[in-house]
Amino acid sequence: MTGAPDRATTWHRRPVDAVVFGASGAVVLVAAMIAARGVSNLEATLFHAVNDLPDWLYRPMWLAQYLGLLLLPLGVAVIAAALRRWRLAVGLVLLVPLKLLVEKGVLKQLLYRARPGTSVCDKDPACLHLRGDVPLVGPSFPSGHVIIAFGIAWLVAPYVGHRARWALAATCAAVVLARIYLGAHNPLDVLAGAASGIAIAAALNLMLGVPNVGAGGRDGGQPVADTTR
Repeated sequence: MTGAPDRATTWHRRPVDAVVFGASGAVVLVAAMIAARGVSNLEATLFHAVNDLPDWLYRPMWLAQYLGLLLLPLGVAVIAAALRRWRLAVGLVLLVPLKLLVEKGVLKQLLYRARPGTSVCDKDPACLHLRGDVPLVGPSFPSGHVIIAFGIAWLVAPYVGHRARWALAATCAAVVLARIYLGAHNPLDVLAGAASGIAIAAALNLMLGVPNVGAGGRDGGQPVADTTR
């Protein structure tokens, strides 16, 4: 992420954000429809494949989940503002209330799905590994931590180079694995969280615009609208 001020940059709305917004919304819808039927054998198998990983991973996994904390976008927004990336800072700030709206105001109102301690193991603690202060019961769909991680990544990606994008992808993967490993979420919960986070960020990109660096640049897109400075 460079420190060039917004006024020195041209901006555009990427067609990919419109496509991704629609595709991510469809993924959330399909995931919700499947999740409403309960935990399938395949999903339970995937859950246990991660949740049963060795205990020595607990410390790094516990730390990794903090990359999806609710207030993290505000911290990244401060950095963006210090670098005079004002539109990115605004998008990161807006990510927080939009995450709460989508997660708690929409999806958790439409579908109640219990945490793995109930939905996979029927409140039998011996059936799974509950690590840290992860609750045995309560709503689980979608994963709020994953919404934040993927939302930040999709917002920041147009401002950084390829290596940094790989780091963002690794961060998202770490949060996904951590939430399952700790016993907090089922695979469909984190899938819906990832899709929700990307959908929110794509909508914000369409609203605010992203840096236009040309066909050979970082985002590989051509301006389709709003090329004002």
